[in-house]
Amino acid sequence: MKIGFTSTQEGMTKDQRIWLNTFINDFKPVEFHHGDCIGSDSEAHELVKLIYPECKIIIHPPLNKSKRAFNEGTQILKEKKYLERNKNIVNLTDILIGTPKENEEILRSGTWSTIRFAKKRNKSFHIILPNGKIKNEFSYNFLKGVKY
Repeated sequence: MKIGFTSTQEGMTKDQRIWLNTFINDFKPVEFHHGDCIGSDSEAHELVKLIYPECKIIIHPPLNKSKRAFNEGTQILKEKKYLERNKNIVNLTDILIGTPKENEEILRSGTWSTIRFAKKRNKSFHIILPNGKIKNEFSYNFLKGVKY
């Protein structure tokens, strides 16, 4: 499975890290895509390397280097504007995991914008809220691949 990740530069809460660890273990990703920002992208990057060292980590860096983490990945793609990069993360993955800094959706947020784009593209996603609650939505195409 190819997992996309979107999050806050503020870093994840303890509950978000615990749930991300659970999802990574459950999904066993072959690819993990993130935007290489400071904070949560770097935390998720290190977690995936620790749990699944064989997983390919695909980095989608932003044009603006001021908040870039400069992680080492399997592949580092061409730098792009934030919104374009975030759309590529959604388009190139099977499921999106988001760890926003707010418990409620807001409009002026790259993380929430990426989640809305995933929803518009009928992608499956999990939102791990700072308080530990989970919001998820599964697309029909994702569910067709689930074995019972």
